Amino acid sequence: MLLRSPGSVPQGLRPAHVGAADRRHRGAARRRGLRIVGGEARGRPLRAVPGRSTRPTADRVRQSLFDALGQRVDGLVVLDLYAGTGALALEAISRGAARATLVENDARACAAIFHNVESLRYGERCRLLRAELPEALQQLRGERFDLVFSDPPYALRAAQTTLDGLSSNGLLSPAARVVVEMDRREPVPAAPAGLRLVDERRYGDTRALILSAE
Repeated sequence: MLLRSPGSVPQGLRPAHVGAADRRHRGAARRRGLRIVGGEARGRPLRAVPGRSTRPTADRVRQSLFDALGQRVDGLVVLDLYAGTGALALEAISRGAARATLVENDARACAAIFHNVESLRYGERCRLLRAELPEALQQLRGERFDLVFSDPPYALRAAQTTLDGLSSNGLLSPAARVVVEMDRREPVPAAPAGLRLVDERRYGDTRALILSAE
C-alpha cells in the first residue's frame, strides 16, 4: 500500500508498530461487529481504531448506501475522505471498484487502515494520504474520482466545505457520485455547480446525501 504524507512516516505507521497494535487489539473488530457486508470480502472483519472515539459507518448504513448506489461500482476510482477505519473504501473495492485513495490524518486510524487493507490483501489497490482536510483536496488536484465518500466527525460540520473543495479542485469525473454523511441537525449543504442532490437518507442521528455530477 502506498503512503503519501506531508512529512516523514510517523512511528505509528511503521509496520512493526502495526503488528504490535494488532496483537494488543486482536479481535476488536469482531467485538464491535465491524465487517465488510458485500462483495468478494463479505463477512470479513475490520479492525476498529483502538483508544479513539470513532464513529465508523455502521454495517446496516453501509449496506443501505451501496444499495442506493446500485451495481455501478465495478471499475470505479474511489476517494474516501475522513477514512477512519477505511470501511467505505474497502467495501467499494470488495464490490468491484478498481482502486481507492483514503485520506486520514489520525495516526491510530491510519494504523487501523493499514491493518484492514493488508488483512484483505488490497494493498495494490489502495493508497493512503495522511493529511488534513480540506488541504488534502489541493494535494489531489489533477486527479479524477468516480465515487467519493465523506464521513467527517459531526462536530466539524464539514459537508459544505468538502463539497466546495471537491468542485473547486476539479476532482470529480463527469459521471461522479458523492456520498456525504452528516449530523441530521446540520443544514443540508448547497450543491456546488456541476453537482445535484439525487438522494437523501436518514439513519437515526445520521443524514446521508448522495449527489451526482450533472
